[in-house]
Amino acid sequence: MKKKTTKCYLYTRVSTSIQVEGYSLDAQRDKLRKYAAYKDMVIAGEYSDEGFSGKNIQGRAVRYHSRD
Repeated sequence: MKKKTTKCYLYTRVSTSIQVEGYSLDAQRDKLRKYAAYKDMVIAGEYSDEGFSGKNIQGRAVRYHSRD
């Protein structure tokens, strides 16, 4: 029996320019990719919001993902 493939999307975000420099989006992506591989998930897309507040759920990446 064929195992069902689970798709996932990666979303990384930092809310301020200070965090962009201090907390690497690349490190977040790396951890998420490793988790997806561990869970045998297929990454269907990757999105990032750099310097957008979490108060506004309509960040640029969230809008892009909602179109996919």
